[in-house]
Amino acid sequence: MDETSTHLYVPTPQEKREACLGPDGAVAHVTRVIRMIHGRWKLPILFRLYADPSIRTLHLKRDLPGISQKMLTQHLRELAEAGLVERIDFCEKPLRVEYRLSAMGMHLLPVLTTALKFSTTHPA
Repeated sequence: MDETSTHLYVPTPQEKREACLGPDGAVAHVTRVIRMIHGRWKLPILFRLYADPSIRTLHLKRDLPGISQKMLTQHLRELAEAGLVERIDFCEKPLRVEYRLSAMGMHLLPVLTTALKFSTTHPA
């Protein structure tokens, strides 16, 4: 590492750096979680799903003013691929689909609540 480059500096002994910066280290895991929830509408969708056990797409669109159908669909698909949201297709005509948080999505709630507490106690 270049002496002037400090973006990877972790104040731990050399043998412990791999635990933080390696491919299975803390940085990789936190980055993975942030990528799962990164996006303008993903957090509002998750918090809306925390409030309701399951909800239809139309209700989500109504409750999130400003979101387009395209973005709602895209973010719901990404959240489902990440394992945070489950899509329930009732195989009915007309089409009836609901979304709910998966078990993994429910486990994310304490993390987001902690982030909320951090933000309120440490204002910018």
